[in-house]
Amino acid sequence: MRKFWFAYLAKALVIFPGGFGTLDELFEILTLAQTRKLAKKILVVIYGREYWNKLINFQAMADAGAISPVDLELFKMVDTPEEGFEFLKDGLTRHHLGPDRPRRGGEVSPEIAKTNP
Repeated sequence: MRKFWFAYLAKALVIFPGGFGTLDELFEILTLAQTRKLAKKILVVIYGREYWNKLINFQAMADAGAISPVDLELFKMVDTPEEGFEFLKDGLTRHHLGPDRPRRGGEVSPEIAKTNP
């Protein structure tokens, strides 16, 4: 239930070096984004290339067919706060703060917390 609400309301996820819990949160969100279960775009920033590249070889997963090469676009690896900030600023502006989008019939509030069936 905690993960559901986390994904339900989040617009971005920033992952720092961590252990099993961190990997669990990362893969949960990447799986929801990959399978298009989230109705909105969620930005994923993975901080610290050196650490993460030792842990997970995402390119090898794509090369082996475990994930699609396009899945590598579900996240961005960064090494500096400035790099992460620019990615988040651009993505949040484009996907969540852009011009008013047409709303579904009768919808009064923005679609900040929708999931797909």
